[in-house]
Amino acid sequence: MKKAWPLDTSVSFDPYWGEPSRDGEQGYEYLPDGKVHLRLQAPGAKEVKLDQFGREHPLAKAEDGMWEGTVDLGRGFQYFFLKIDGCDVLSPYLPIGYGCCRPMNFLDVPVPGEEEWGALDDIPHGAVTRHYYPSSVTGKLEICLVYTPASYDPARKYPVLYLQHGYGENETGWVYQGHVGRIADRLLHDGQMKEMIIVMGNGMTSAASGAPEGRMLFPQVILKDLIPFIEARYPVYTDKWRRAMAGLSMGSFQTSIVTLSNPDLFGYAGLFSGFLRFPREGVSNDHVRLLDDPDKFNAAFRVFYRAMGTEDQFFSAFADDDQFLAGKAVRMIRRTFPGGHDWGVWRRCIHDFLPMLFQE
Repeated sequence: MKKAWPLDTSVSFDPYWGEPSRDGEQGYEYLPDGKVHLRLQAPGAKEVKLDQFGREHPLAKAEDGMWEGTVDLGRGFQYFFLKIDGCDVLSPYLPIGYGCCRPMNFLDVPVPGEEEWGALDDIPHGAVTRHYYPSSVTGKLEICLVYTPASYDPARKYPVLYLQHGYGENETGWVYQGHVGRIADRLLHDGQMKEMIIVMGNGMTSAASGAPEGRMLFPQVILKDLIPFIEARYPVYTDKWRRAMAGLSMGSFQTSIVTLSNPDLFGYAGLFSGFLRFPREGVSNDHVRLLDDPDKFNAAFRVFYRAMGTEDQFFSAFADDDQFLAGKAVRMIRRTFPGGHDWGVWRRCIHDFLPMLFQE
């Protein structure tokens, strides 16, 4: 079997090849046509399949007792549930990430034309640092990751992007699944973006008291706790024209709330798989009142970016926002990319968005 593991997972930088004498020859291989061949051990099992959120890919039992098959999950980053006799199983022989509020197996099928975006090669690479910071909002310590470019110099000042994940993910998503650091490294090397610091917080935060507000607290956390922490710890500019926020899915709605409610603090905003308004009843959308004053909105933002995958399950909400914006003389950038509600689209969004930031 050709060993073609990705370069990283959430738990190991160098791939572990297994012990064939102990565990058998198992793993996966990416094929030139975009399909994947899998071979997994499941002694005594009656059924083994990959469940791609309702789209099932069964494996067949081989003569040596292994289960194998060639499946078409689609190109790009693909989560799935590995089910053995109906039970969810996390395989150590497949890459592991964090999504759907749990560790999950995934496969990262190469996308033609995007191979260099997340490549580790001889270009300069930046660093990612983990921080814990106290929150006056939640009453406990919160967590964030901070990307600094390869040429980072604490004697200089940098603009800053606050970049948020989606529901069921955490602060690691943009690094491990989104490869944002590597994408930024490549864009910087090619002279396509400005140097900046990128801050990724945990948007699934909750109060120490156990109160049910949950992720709706994050807009307060970023304003009252995270931004002050970063500005005290890193040499970042503090004016709105060198401060941006972006996010995917849930993070896009958090971005919409924070930036539209505080146009004096942010000059750039990005909504990926983007919700300008909450797509269901029960949540206030008062933040969009700024859009009723197009002159004020247009003066407040140099870039306000909305994007969605053409096959996204929430595309109707994106279209509803299109209708909501019709007739409003506000300047926004609207993009669509091939793909669904997935990291393949979000990588394209951040690759497109980063070069727009902090341009004179």
